[in-house]
Amino acid sequence: MTDAPAVATVGYEGATPDRLVAALREAGVATLVDVRAIANSRRPGFAKRALSAAMADAGIRYVHLPALGTPAAGREAARSGKPEVMRRIFGAHLAGTEAQAALAELGDRARREPVCLLCLEADPRHCHRTLVAEALGLPIRHLSL
Repeated sequence: MTDAPAVATVGYEGATPDRLVAALREAGVATLVDVRAIANSRRPGFAKRALSAAMADAGIRYVHLPALGTPAAGREAARSGKPEVMRRIFGAHLAGTEAQAALAELGDRARREPVCLLCLEADPRHCHRTLVAEALGLPIRHLSL
C-alpha cells in the first residue's frame, strides 16, 4: 500500500458543468488541471473562460496546461479510431521540453494537493490524460460523470 496521493482524471463528454463540479467536490479535488491543448469546447460551460469561472464559484482552482495537450495529429488519430497512433504521437510530444516542464509543474502540484486532470473523452482508456497521469508515477483514479 502506498501513501502517495492519487491523481484523479475525468472526461466531460456527455456531462454538465454542474455534474463535473459535484464529482470534483465529492472526490475532494482542490485543483482541476485542464490538459487540453486548446481549451475550447462546443459543449456549453466547458470552454476555458466558462470552466474557470465555474471552478472559481465552486472554490476549486483551475489550471490550464496546454503543453500537456495532444498535438493536432494525435487528436486526428484519436478521432479516426487509431488510439495506438495517438499514443505514439502523444508519447513523442510528452518527451519534449515544454511538456516535460509542464509535467514537472503538475507533479509538484499533485504531490501537494488533490488534483484532477480534465479532457473531453469519457473513457480514460482512450484519452491522453491517462498517459499524463501515468507519467507522474502516482496512483490514478478515474472519476465518472
